[in-house]
Amino acid sequence: MIKGLYEAHLPVSDLERSVAFYEGLGLKLAKKYKKTAFFWIVKNESWIGLWEAEQANIPYHASIRHIAFRVELEDLRTAKDWLKERGISMREEFGFQPVEPIVMPDQAHAMVYFHDPDGNSLEFICRLENEPEEKPDMYLSEWEAYLKNKDLMA
Repeated sequence: MIKGLYEAHLPVSDLERSVAFYEGLGLKLAKKYKKTAFFWIVKNESWIGLWEAEQANIPYHASIRHIAFRVELEDLRTAKDWLKERGISMREEFGFQPVEPIVMPDQAHAMVYFHDPDGNSLEFICRLENEPEEKPDMYLSEWEAYLKNKDLMA
């Protein structure tokens, strides 16, 4: 029955500012109304809605103010510089400083985190090729060194 996620929504305090921000991320504006805008993530497959409202500054919780965008590993490697070119800083997450992507081996994912102008949590994430492993979270460079050593030992 379910084929994927079609839409997600975020609250924003200034729609024009947010439209400029999300266009800066490379998303294409699909539809704009007086207080709402929709951006294609993948055209005709998934989009996000931005809703201007007084309630935009509700306390953050990952379950209500977070969107993760799927990216390729090679793009994730350059995400810090890519974001910096757009005036956006990566942010600390899970106790890791924003120096490079974080790997969650038990999920086989790598990711970076940043905020939009309203403090909504945004994430670039990719699935890693290997199977999940019960290892502590680590930086991508540490993960790749672990995999290299693991291959040398095999």
